[in-house]
Amino acid sequence: MEEFYVNCDGIRLHAKLDMPNGVDKCPLCIYYHGFTGHMEEDQIVGPQIAMNEAGVAVLRVEGYGHGGSDGTFREHTLYKWITGGLAVMDYVKTLDFVTDLYLCGHSQGGLLVMLLAGMRPDDVKALLPLSPAWTIPEGARNGTVLGVSFDPEHIPDTLQFEENELSGDYIRVAQTIHVEDEVARYKGPVLIVHGDEDESVAYEDSVRLAPLYRDATFITIHGDDHCYTRHLDRVNAVIKDFFMHR
Repeated sequence: MEEFYVNCDGIRLHAKLDMPNGVDKCPLCIYYHGFTGHMEEDQIVGPQIAMNEAGVAVLRVEGYGHGGSDGTFREHTLYKWITGGLAVMDYVKTLDFVTDLYLCGHSQGGLLVMLLAGMRPDDVKALLPLSPAWTIPEGARNGTVLGVSFDPEHIPDTLQFEENELSGDYIRVAQTIHVEDEVARYKGPVLIVHGDEDESVAYEDSVRLAPLYRDATFITIHGDDHCYTRHLDRVNAVIKDFFMHR
């Protein structure tokens, strides 16, 4: 494992690169955590290990304001995450060992990689949104995001997400994003994984998402929650199998 920072216009994004054993060249998957998450969560590390076992290098990245990256949670927005994601993709292009690029993300990270794949479809061999919170922008326009309600036409300067304070600019930015546009631009293979007892992001959101992609496989993790605390082994097996058949 190699730990370092990727620079994005002076913002340092914390990253860890985990390589599969015994390879000189291999595919690489960029993997992002969720809304209040970080790269050491079980639902990040488990799939990372599964991908390594399938011969894929994994670059775990923490978004602006999360984990060891610069910035604060309060001031993070999807624009900042997108800009950082594009910088990370540029960094990966400098790595001589990389044969193909994949994108994977959990929750808000799933939303992020969906947007990135649509922006750079020619760079991404396949996309893996896990419990993707892709309806955040839609919710921002309607006045409810991740269980927090507000007036979408008169957004407060500060919102409270449990113990986490968040600037109203997060909502203002999210309102401008139309995820369906980026979904339509990406034509490659997509693996969507979602637990049908998700308490944070509605399982039905992924049911609605899958048909919007041209080449999507939708896997239900029965009886599991947002972070796969009950059946993470099943998620890991699905991801490993997906890569073994690329």
